[in-house]
Amino acid sequence: MKILPNVKWYESAVFYELYTRSFRDGNGDGFGDFAGVLEKLNYLSKLGIDAIWFPPFYASPLRDGGYDISDYRAVDARYGTIDEFEEIVAQAHALGMHVMMDLVLNHTSEKHAWFEASRRNPKGPYGDYYVWADDNKGYAGTRIIFSQTEPSNWTYDETRGQYYWHRFYKEQPDLNFDCPAVHDEVLAIADFWAEKGVDGFRLDAIPFLYEREGTNNESLPQTHAFLVKLRKHLDTHYTDVPLLAEATTPIAENLKYFGTADAPECNMCFNFPLMTEFYAALKTKDARPFVRTAQAVFGNLPPGAVWSNFLRNHDFLTLELLTPEDAEKMEQWYAPSEGVRNGGIARRLAPLLDFDERALRALTALLLALPGSPCLYYGDEILMKDDPSLSDRDSVRLPLPWDEADRAVADPDSFWNWLSSTLHARREAPALVTGDFEILPIDTDKPEILRFRRTAQNGGAAAIFKINFKSLEFGWEKVHL
Repeated sequence: MKILPNVKWYESAVFYELYTRSFRDGNGDGFGDFAGVLEKLNYLSKLGIDAIWFPPFYASPLRDGGYDISDYRAVDARYGTIDEFEEIVAQAHALGMHVMMDLVLNHTSEKHAWFEASRRNPKGPYGDYYVWADDNKGYAGTRIIFSQTEPSNWTYDETRGQYYWHRFYKEQPDLNFDCPAVHDEVLAIADFWAEKGVDGFRLDAIPFLYEREGTNNESLPQTHAFLVKLRKHLDTHYTDVPLLAEATTPIAENLKYFGTADAPECNMCFNFPLMTEFYAALKTKDARPFVRTAQAVFGNLPPGAVWSNFLRNHDFLTLELLTPEDAEKMEQWYAPSEGVRNGGIARRLAPLLDFDERALRALTALLLALPGSPCLYYGDEILMKDDPSLSDRDSVRLPLPWDEADRAVADPDSFWNWLSSTLHARREAPALVTGDFEILPIDTDKPEILRFRRTAQNGGAAAIFKINFKSLEFGWEKVHL
């Protein structure tokens, strides 16, 4: 892609979340793998992808889709080898694509050697790597994230004779970030993968690193201080290796994850506050709530900070930032029969929108026109189906049907080809992508119409994007290049 002077690669790149287990089975064992990814890198390049985001492929028991890590420096053998991953990085770079991977810092698997050592030898070198207590009374009032499966954030360990703290499944004990050795381990893990050519890290579940009595144990000041430390470490040793925060928090809290000009934290944050506004505007035919949220999230970013805008990903479509009334409306609109699980809707993009290509193209075009770096989810380019009958989040992590993909690529009128042409056109006008953003006043008689202007910072290019949430008409107008 074209990179403007003084603009980092990630500030406007189109990311593609590639769930390795489900993307492509290269050896015929029924499990997606690196061999399959290598086969299809040209597919992603042809589509117009600038960066690939890999969710965890570390060694793991796969209790939580790989987010329960048993070895941070090993690849799960079902995916392949580290050498194969390095080949993916090299070939992606040769095709002009960057590679981002998950860095899961909050917790490990209970099968990790650190936890095994911690539970067996409390006074040993790993004794303080996790959060232990003699009872389960601490941190009362902290929400249980997986409330449908976990009765508590504490689980008793027979071996150590104490309780350990976990914000997710009991098989995922939380690391103790009050232990300096844990900091050293995390920095060394980041170095290990950066030195293998990884271009950036997505920080999973980052608000939960620290615990303090009398708080909700989310987004604590100590967490932000650690992110300043991690960012400084990467900036000192590497060039343009961004951190992308997964923080499902209100706007004011979300903005803190960017840090400040004097103490930068994450380069990017997923735009959870704006995500549900796409879907609400489609149903209400009213752009004004979308505008209010957009003005709040895009208005006060520190230098070099960008949002990662998205419509769907590998998790539930979360409703936890909404009021109970608005969450109920979303459930009625988009999951009347499936209901909500653990605070979200277990549907993919195309089924959510009833496979209405007008709506799919309109929302995707809006996503690509906003400031920041859009992130697409594997399979959404072919209007991939889901299976809400499956447990947990497996409903949106099905294997990509390559016969359907081949047909979509061959069909000039397919959504795939429309998306591809849109992505390539976006590359030809990078100034509009990284330029200034100004929402134009909404006509009180036509609240369904949203218009905003993108202007290059040097004033040499400008255009207005318009979308009608009622008719689903959209496009650029008054283009001056």
